[in-house]
Amino acid sequence: MSAPFQSQPMDTVLSAVGLVKTFGGIKATQNVTLHLKHGARHALIGPNGAGKTTLINLLTGVLKPTSGRIELLGEDISDLSPHLRVRRGLVRTFQINQLFDTLTPLETLTLVVSQHMGEGGVWYKPMGRSDLVLERVEELLVQFRLSEVMNVQTSLMSYGKRRLLEMAIALACNPKILLLDEPVAGVPTGERDELLATVAALPADVSILLIEHDMDLVFNFATRMTVLVNGAVLTEGSPEEIANDPHVKAVYLGHTQIEGHTHE
Repeated sequence: MSAPFQSQPMDTVLSAVGLVKTFGGIKATQNVTLHLKHGARHALIGPNGAGKTTLINLLTGVLKPTSGRIELLGEDISDLSPHLRVRRGLVRTFQINQLFDTLTPLETLTLVVSQHMGEGGVWYKPMGRSDLVLERVEELLVQFRLSEVMNVQTSLMSYGKRRLLEMAIALACNPKILLLDEPVAGVPTGERDELLATVAALPADVSILLIEHDMDLVFNFATRMTVLVNGAVLTEGSPEEIANDPHVKAVYLGHTQIEGHTHE
């Protein structure tokens, strides 16, 4: 196992130090450093084209950094494949749903939980063969408010329920770190409250990095925020510090919008 970063803070579960990713002559990320602490509610914000998605793809192994280093739970994972990062507890959701449209939530979660518990080869057998799988699936259906649609084909579900199912799939993998990529993007107003409440109730011991444009969600959820602009970290701080930072107001949030959060 590689030695920890010298600059890594205590109780940090995920670190990125000096991450650079270039595509030809374009630097998508420029020496990005970020530390995610145990139990964090950390938001990554920035305008379109800031490099947020590139950073998440680097953290999850979809992209390999040009330079820099990523450490998960004290281990260098810079060259580790995405599925092995998932096995070590680093799980993500996607801005666009990645679901099995022809399956129901019950079938989908049974498949995922069975696979995670090492019973992937028998997931298709009649329900009840594994009490542990059944219990975990039932917990997830209740936790993510999917019980009433558990037998509905996913393609026929509302968009909000599809987002909840995606989060349920992520939690079925028992993540230590969860990367939420714009969980309320495209969700109609009538379904937002249910989704926001579910996000707020995610397990406290799961460290969460949230990528989101919805400032109401960001400021109500996060206790730490990193602002990314042009592929580089502009600043990092508490929500109050970010809300009152003149540089953040100038380049991203907008003076009127940010003032509304200053006094929350």
